[in-house]
Amino acid sequence: MIPKDKELLYVPLGGSGEIGQNMGLYGQAGQWVMVDCGVGFADDTNPGLDLLVADPAFIEDQAERLAGIVLTHAHEDHVGAVGWLWRRLRAPIYASPFTMAMVKSKLEEAGIEPAEVSLHTVYPGQPFRVGPFDLEFIHVTHSIPEAHSVVLRTANGTVLHTADWKLDPDPLIGDVTDTEAFRALGDEGVVAMVCDSTNVFSTGHTNSEAAVRESLVPLIGRYEEGRIAVACFASNVARVESIAKAAQANDREVALVGRSLWRMVDIARSCGYMQDAPAFLTEHDAAYIPDDRILYICTGSQGEAKAALSRVAQDNHPHVTLDEGDVVIFSSRVIPGNEKAIGRLYDNLARLGVEVVTERDHFVHVSGHPKREELERLYQLVRPRTVVPQHGELRHLMEHAELAPEWGAGESVLAENGQVVRLAPDPPEVIAEVPNGRLAIDGGDLRRLDGDLLRRRRRMIYNGAATATVVVDGAGSLLSAPQLSAPGLVEKDDGALHDAIVADVRQAVDGLNGDGGRDDGAVREAARLAVRRGFRRAMGKKPETEIHVVRVGA
Repeated sequence: MIPKDKELLYVPLGGSGEIGQNMGLYGQAGQWVMVDCGVGFADDTNPGLDLLVADPAFIEDQAERLAGIVLTHAHEDHVGAVGWLWRRLRAPIYASPFTMAMVKSKLEEAGIEPAEVSLHTVYPGQPFRVGPFDLEFIHVTHSIPEAHSVVLRTANGTVLHTADWKLDPDPLIGDVTDTEAFRALGDEGVVAMVCDSTNVFSTGHTNSEAAVRESLVPLIGRYEEGRIAVACFASNVARVESIAKAAQANDREVALVGRSLWRMVDIARSCGYMQDAPAFLTEHDAAYIPDDRILYICTGSQGEAKAALSRVAQDNHPHVTLDEGDVVIFSSRVIPGNEKAIGRLYDNLARLGVEVVTERDHFVHVSGHPKREELERLYQLVRPRTVVPQHGELRHLMEHAELAPEWGAGESVLAENGQVVRLAPDPPEVIAEVPNGRLAIDGGDLRRLDGDLLRRRRRMIYNGAATATVVVDGAGSLLSAPQLSAPGLVEKDDGALHDAIVADVRQAVDGLNGDGGRDDGAVREAARLAVRRGFRRAMGKKPETEIHVVRVGA
């Protein structure tokens, strides 16, 4: 689909109907601009995988029409896929200084020299043009420095893409949300607002980051003996600084545990943030500090298997050990989909005798997203004609779509990933659907989540795998007993099951007629079916089965 000259389109490829993997396209006059390019967490239905990205095939197939990639802020669910996908898209990138520093790091990790990429640093209030769009950043408060909403001015009117935001009167790092810019935009007229839906079910106003800092000081002071570890998102620079200052107020040294924490602190300092934060120790140096004088800030609040805190909880971290009498404070929220992984992490810590403190036990976290009172305030400022809820699971989007008219929007359009929304000039509505899906980050590769390789891997995890080798002569007669291997399905001492399935394979191959016996494909399929039927009969399993046919004297 190519946007027509008089048509303004919005196509979410990720982040609509889910948390994470944010990727949206705006189309006008035959060109597109992408807003955000993020990753999301894989859940337990995809074992062995950690991260997913939205499949960009729709825009990749017309990459010459992609005028640019605009990044609202540096969270992983908004920029984490840039390094993985840029070679497929090869479009200029526009971002604030802090976000651009993160982008350069992502590109370098992917083996892409930043000099290869057309990078444009943008500041709030500074207009910039991408294809047929005139754009502008509006500064908003979020749980990371330099978060922005994006204004897109087009021949069909002005669109506001809020991205992630909240109204925090004391964000500690960075400025408050520029409500006057939103008011001016509303006076100008907004044809559509694509808006954050994360906290739409929460009434009231999101607490300030400053309140968390105040709460952390007495909480950390409560534990006079033993080691303290605090888990938080590495990207929440204000929170990292708050934890460090709360530790300092309680006469504790602070060590960073996790590569992403060090990278984020380095980027923050290079951009002028965290200048008065205490010095951080390495996890190696922290080993020389008495237990009651050390506090660790750790990555892995979502139970990520390879993150620092998960390794500590499994007692296999090379430098950090926790045991009875120590405490772990989770200064974070549970991202939907991660409940089981986080539950396992809690259990592993409890098994070590560690006390676990979460936001259910103490005020240790505030969201970076607006609750209803803030949403309603934004509507009063912007006064959009149409609202398209985004950034949330389907239930969030539906609730937001229902509330939008009550808050003053002319109408709302519910759109999930892959659906094409015509924003103007005709009445806004979903008019089409484009291919969309998920790619899994699998080691150093990207693979389709619904592709054959990962489907086979999932089948192997749940049903096992079996391999058989049959040696036949030119006519297809067996020259020796079939060899069967099925680790995870057949116990070493379960000779009866092994022998029964081998007998099934022998019978199937012997039962082929003359022509079938001379065809390797027919021999292979007969043996494969025999193996699968044998395991299904004995165990109710249908293992992923591989057959090797060796023909001698053909």
